[in-house]
Amino acid sequence: MKATLFFFALLLSFSSLAQRILLLHGTAHIGNGTVVESAAIGVVNDRIAFVKNSLTQTFNNKDWDTIINCNGQHFYPGLVSANNTLGLTEIDAVRATRDFNDVGDWNPHVRAQVAYNVESKVVETVRTNGVLLVQATPRGGWISGSSAVMKLSGWNWEDATVLADDGIHLNWPYDRTAYQAQKRDIYAFFELAKTYAMAREAQATDLRLEAMKACFKGQKRVYIHAESIQQIVDVIDFAAAFQLPFPVIVGGHDAHLVGAKLRDSKIPVMLSRIHSLPQREDELTYLPYQMPALLKQQGISFCIQNDGDMQPMNTRNLPFQAGTTMAYGLSEEEALKAISLSVCQIMGIDKDYGTLESGKKATFFVSKGPALDMRSNHLTTILVDGKFVSTSNFQEQLYLKYRQKYKDEAKSE
Repeated sequence: MKATLFFFALLLSFSSLAQRILLLHGTAHIGNGTVVESAAIGVVNDRIAFVKNSLTQTFNNKDWDTIINCNGQHFYPGLVSANNTLGLTEIDAVRATRDFNDVGDWNPHVRAQVAYNVESKVVETVRTNGVLLVQATPRGGWISGSSAVMKLSGWNWEDATVLADDGIHLNWPYDRTAYQAQKRDIYAFFELAKTYAMAREAQATDLRLEAMKACFKGQKRVYIHAESIQQIVDVIDFAAAFQLPFPVIVGGHDAHLVGAKLRDSKIPVMLSRIHSLPQREDELTYLPYQMPALLKQQGISFCIQNDGDMQPMNTRNLPFQAGTTMAYGLSEEEALKAISLSVCQIMGIDKDYGTLESGKKATFFVSKGPALDMRSNHLTTILVDGKFVSTSNFQEQLYLKYRQKYKDEAKSE
């Protein structure tokens, strides 16, 4: 009995010991515009302990469980993909694998968090390009449901959750023939929801309206999907009418055309996919690439997201979309910020994620070269909340398997 108790006490003592990881001699792209050459990053348990210049510091090897020399490589905060069905679908052509579009038009109570699949093979391929967090987002109806910020690793959806039910998603009407009527329906639903949220007397529970409560109390964001000038102007007026504490415009194709009004409203924009075509014949062919720089020039808060066809699979290209903006007005660090810190600020998780700073979660990666360039994005180390994650995926494993097969056959001939 004593031996058993001693054994369990020993296990507890080992489990309580801090895991200490030191990464040395890489270029640290902090994510807020700062770059630290020849950096040293210390990780204790799930947090970043420090980011320092390794040339001006001395480190005792005995203080660290793991030391990784990253000479000539680059450190980046985990990239974040907003407004994405990643983890909610596996094969779009197979209905049984799609879990992002529920029945009905008003579904604020539908929760993406519990539908998130950590075992997704698509998630695995996206993670190995540096995207380590996703805002899993439902689709369909006027109110699609509540999104959730999830890690691209974990044992299950509970383990992968960063922020459950971070906001509801409202699809603003665009049909010109029924626009005013549909807009009135949205106003009516939000008036009902606000009355329910502010009621002091006990009332019958309504799951849909319960899910809306936090939107009026500053505990949940309202992501409003809108593209055109008319939609954006009406969204700004709508947010003011209901005094929404945290409205966000998702899409915002014409946001640069209403810059002053949008800037004064202090509503951030999650810009749609950079690698896309113009929406009108008279637009510049490179307008989507230039959009982030246009919003930056006008002082509008923004981030880059990946909404569009085959978005889960195309999320692996998120860093390269940001890289494209470097040729159209953004610096490398500004482009990085648009898919790291800016996303986290808009979603309200920047206290723990988005930059390589002391005290934040140790969710970052090491790349052999600049991560926003597809020619040099080659990950050698991934940490998610201080835990090492594989830098390989099944596509790479199949490639290596069959490359070796054909090499062996060539030798035998």
